[in-house]
Amino acid sequence: MNLDDIRELIMLLDQTSIAELEVQQDNYRLSLRKAGTNVKEIPAPAAVVMTQKQETSETSAAAGHDLAEVVAPMVGTFYSAPSPDSPAYVKIGDHVDSGQTLCILEAMKLMNEIKSECSGTIADILVKNAEAVEYGQVLFLIERD
Repeated sequence: MNLDDIRELIMLLDQTSIAELEVQQDNYRLSLRKAGTNVKEIPAPAAVVMTQKQETSETSAAAGHDLAEVVAPMVGTFYSAPSPDSPAYVKIGDHVDSGQTLCILEAMKLMNEIKSECSGTIADILVKNAEAVEYGQVLFLIERD
């Protein structure tokens, strides 16, 4: 990671409601925190993701369905459509194929297409359009074919 990447992360953090950001790659670790925020008062994103995954597992086991979780591979902004005036890539109840685009995650001004890793039916969309998402956050639940 170079200095320009770090500047981009600082600007991204400043423009969102996220109070703390931690990036870890290979042999370095970068931790950014907004000034004036008390991190102890903010729930840890990992705990939120873990809770969602536990609830999802319990729900799928109870319903007897094979649900696949599509998680955010990075921190970014979730977009359900390629442009504001376009229809959403998918909606609840749509059938998707493996490799089909589900949404876009914008990170550091780059638009990253998030694709389905399995075929099935969209059971739930857990994020709203233009919402900031955390690394590892569950975005979609897909009931496998």
